Amino acid sequence: MVNFRPVLFVIGLVLSKLALFMYIPTLVAFFTGTPGFLEFGQAVIITHLAAFACLSAGRTKRFKLSVRDMFLITSLVWTIASAFAALPFVFINHISFTDAYFETMSGITTTGSTVLSGLDNMAPSILLWRSILQWLGGIGFIVMAVAVLPMLNVGGMKLFHTESSDWSDKSSPRAKTVAKNIMSVYVVLTGLCLVGFMLTGMNLFEAINHSFTTLSTGGYSTSDGSMNHFSNGAHWVATLFMFLGGLPFLLFVSAIRKRRLNELLEDAQVRGFTYLFLGTSAVISAWLVIRDGYTILDALRVSMFNIVSVVTTTGFGLEDFTAWGALPTTLFAFLMMAGACSGSTSGGIKIFRFQIAITLLNKQMMKLIHPSGVFVQRYNRRPVNDDIVRSIVAFGLMFFITIIAIAGCLSAMGLDPVTSISGAITAVANVGPGMGSVIGPTGNFAPLPDAAKWILSLGMLMGRLEILTLLVLFFPAFWRR
Repeated sequence: MVNFRPVLFVIGLVLSKLALFMYIPTLVAFFTGTPGFLEFGQAVIITHLAAFACLSAGRTKRFKLSVRDMFLITSLVWTIASAFAALPFVFINHISFTDAYFETMSGITTTGSTVLSGLDNMAPSILLWRSILQWLGGIGFIVMAVAVLPMLNVGGMKLFHTESSDWSDKSSPRAKTVAKNIMSVYVVLTGLCLVGFMLTGMNLFEAINHSFTTLSTGGYSTSDGSMNHFSNGAHWVATLFMFLGGLPFLLFVSAIRKRRLNELLEDAQVRGFTYLFLGTSAVISAWLVIRDGYTILDALRVSMFNIVSVVTTTGFGLEDFTAWGALPTTLFAFLMMAGACSGSTSGGIKIFRFQIAITLLNKQMMKLIHPSGVFVQRYNRRPVNDDIVRSIVAFGLMFFITIIAIAGCLSAMGLDPVTSISGAITAVANVGPGMGSVIGPTGNFAPLPDAAKWILSLGMLMGRLEILTLLVLFFPAFWRR
C-alpha cells in the first residue's frame, strides 16, 4: 500500500524549491521595471503556501520510501509542479489554464512545443521563466534517469544500475555525491554555452536563456524566429552543446574523476549516437548541396543543427526541414523518435534500446544457424539478462501504442493526419515541433482544441517518465495491499 505522508513531504520539498526559483524572474521584473513583478509575487505566495501545507501534512518521524512510493512520487512531482509553474503564464500572459499548463508541461519535460507567439516583445520575466523551467527539467530528468529509473527497472534502465542508483541508507551518501557532481557538470557546461553564445553576438539576456534551453535540450527561444534570429556562429555553438546535452552525464562525471576522455569515447551508446548524428548529417548535407544548391559549409551547418536538434529532442527551429523533400522528411520522422543517450537530457526511445535490439537480433540469427549453441547477449561488455530484454520490449510496445492512441484521439477531434501523427510523436518523444502547416517548425500548438492540448500534455509526461512509470499507476494491482 502506498504511504502518502512521505509522498506529500517530497512534493512539498519540490514546490518549495520551485517557489525559490520563481524569485529570479520576480527580481528581473522588479529591477528592469518590466511587467511581471506583482504577478510572479502572487505565484510565489501561492506556491509557498501549497509547499507549507504538503510539508506539514507529510512530516513523519520514519521517512522510508517503497518502490510503489517512488512510482507515485515520480509521476505526481512532474504533474503538480507543472500546475503551480503554470500560474505566471495565466497571470502575465492572460491565457487559459489549459494553454498555461501545456506550455509549462512542455517546458518542464524539455519538449519545447509552445502555444505562445510574439516572443520578441514578451516580458523578460516570463521568457526567463520558460527557460528556467526547461533547465530545471533537464537536470531533474538526468538525476531521475541515474538514480530512480534504474532502481524501478523501467524500460530496461536497470542496465545502468550502479551504486549511485541505490537510495538505500548504505549507498545514499554515494548517490548524493554523484548527484552533486552531475549538477556541477551541468552548471559548468551551461556557463560555457552562455559564453559561447555571447561571443557569437547574443546579448547577455539572450545568451542566458538560450544556454538554459540548449543544454537541457528543451528548445525554447526568446524570438518567434527561434535560432533563425541569430548568427551562423550561434548555430554552431548550439549544435555543439545540444550534442553534449545528448550524452550521458554520468560518463562526464566519470571521465572528469578519472581524467580519461576515453570514458566517453569507449561507451557503446556514445559511439552509436555519434555515428547516427554524423551519418545522417552527411546524407542530408549531400542532399542539400546536390538538390537545392547549398554551399558545403551552409549545408553542413543547417543539416547538423537540425539533425542534432531533432535527435536530441531539443526542437530549435532553423529553416523548415519539411520543405527539403521526401528523403529528409522521412529521415527526420525517424530521428524524432530515436532520441540520444540514456542519462542525458534528451527524450525519445534512446540509442541503447536500438543497440540491444540489434544484439538480440544477432543472437536470434546465431541460434537459427547453431540451434544447440549457447550465446550470451552483451552490451557495453556487460551481460544483458532476460529481465532487461523484457523491460525493453514492453517499453517499445507501449511507446508505439501510446503514439497510436494519441494520434487516434487527435484525428477524432478533426485534426489532419500529418498534424495528428507528428503531434503524437513529438509529444511522446519530447521533441517540440511537429510537421505540417499547423504545428511544424514555423507554426505552434495554439490553434489546437483544448482537449488536444491536455492529451498532448499527458503524452509529454508519459514520454518524459519512460511511459511505464506512469502507466503502472493505472493498474488496480498497484493500489492493493
